[in-house]
Amino acid sequence: MRIGELAEASGVSTRSLRYYEQQGLIRAERTVGGWRDFDAAMVERVVMIQHLFAAGLSSGTIDELLPCLEAPPEERTGVMEQLLAQEVERLETKRRDIERELETLQALRSDVALPDGAILPPGSSG
Repeated sequence: MRIGELAEASGVSTRSLRYYEQQGLIRAERTVGGWRDFDAAMVERVVMIQHLFAAGLSSGTIDELLPCLEAPPEERTGVMEQLLAQEVERLETKRRDIERELETLQALRSDVALPDGAILPPGSSG
């Protein structure tokens, strides 16, 4: 299947597919004319890649996870679970950092609030 067909079947842009290929996440054979020719199984792989990106994983981490996800359960070594646990911890840390920043901004906003919720006109200082 050509790149446009894969894009349509997976709901992913051709630009993203080219990026995935550049990162080694997907592979295509080349026709005699130089066109990319993807196996039909790439649709499922691309959808999985989209889910992993949506979960906040980097392309490097996704590259490490894909072989684990595609391996039969009896061949899995625990690497996937370890990587996912690391990513959960990374995101939990990020969430704590964001919550701390929000608390700081909300405190600052309270400290500088105008009396009775007055709003200054645009262009005035303050």
